[in-house]
Amino acid sequence: MPTLLAELTERAGLLDRKERAELARLLIESLDKTEEGDWDAAWLRECEHRLADYDSGRDRGRSLESVLKEFRSRAR
Repeated sequence: MPTLLAELTERAGLLDRKERAELARLLIESLDKTEEGDWDAAWLRECEHRLADYDSGRDRGRSLESVLKEFRSRAR
């Protein structure tokens, strides 16, 4: 007996190109969800948290130059 994945793969192959593209879009969208909601909402919460840390002085931030210097040293 075929696995569910094998069966779905076989059946998806019967779809025309447009239908397969729509199926792919729907599957990718389903991966973009987190347990807490969608990625946009999660990223917004993270940005708000980081801004609050910066505004309160808990995080002093870094200059672009220091970030780029570190990035370049890691890339070598």
